[in-house]
Amino acid sequence: MKNFTMQNKQNGAALVVGLVLLVVVTILAVSGMNTATTELAIARNNQNYENAFQAAEAGLEQALAQGLFNTVANVNLAQNINANDSVASLIEYEGSTLVPDRAYSLGGSGVAACHFLATATASSMREGTAGNATDRDASAVHTQAFYTVCPESQVL
Repeated sequence: MKNFTMQNKQNGAALVVGLVLLVVVTILAVSGMNTATTELAIARNNQNYENAFQAAEAGLEQALAQGLFNTVANVNLAQNINANDSVASLIEYEGSTLVPDRAYSLGGSGVAACHFLATATASSMREGTAGNATDRDASAVHTQAFYTVCPESQVL
């Protein structure tokens, strides 16, 4: 009886398969790092926009709370929220109209509606840039139209 010996035909196959798997895992890891970096930049941009949005809302609210409604000249208000966020508010007089007779409890006589437009423009700078503009900065503009009751003599 003859003894048959099987020659190992897989010389180096495990090494090749191992290297291929290592390359695949490396490509997946690098892809995952790129995705995480992109998502971090998106989150940072969104945070700057939210800061600008909230600053514009606060500026608009503060401008209306001041009660400085001037029919002769525009009213400008500016404030720094913190080191990175600022807001500028503007209240403009647009004109006045008569109030219909039954729209006001005084019967409308001698009363007009003075129309204003309040605009707040806010900006949020990226932290750590020492006030230098970057592509990560954000801004927001909010506008609110309103009217107040004023003497009929101010109707244009």
